[in-house]
Amino acid sequence: MANLSIGSIVLRVDDLERQRAFWSAALDYVPREGDDDDFALLRPRSGVGPNLSLDRMRSEVHIPPRIHLDLYTEDQAGEVQRLLGLGATEIHWSKRPADADFIILADPEGNRFCVIDTTL
Repeated sequence: MANLSIGSIVLRVDDLERQRAFWSAALDYVPREGDDDDFALLRPRSGVGPNLSLDRMRSEVHIPPRIHLDLYTEDQAGEVQRLLGLGATEIHWSKRPADADFIILADPEGNRFCVIDTTL
């Protein structure tokens, strides 16, 4: 049996400061002390959950993405509005079912993620 767990999810970013600000506010994560201009590790303020690492390295956004984050909430409408206010954009997908429990957003650099309504 494997003895592994996810410690960090790594996103490639162009503008490290902008992405650090967005994801810190979006997830209520705090930056690790001592990171440099090319890499930032964000930790959950609560201490629970995987880290999110931001690696400043030029890369292209793939549509559809090969991997994305699913963010869970009991207040989907409120969280979507908050994230849009932080700089996210809503992605409209013609194949999204009318009764879907998710809304697709993209961070300021176009990395897609879903906000999942956990009350459905």
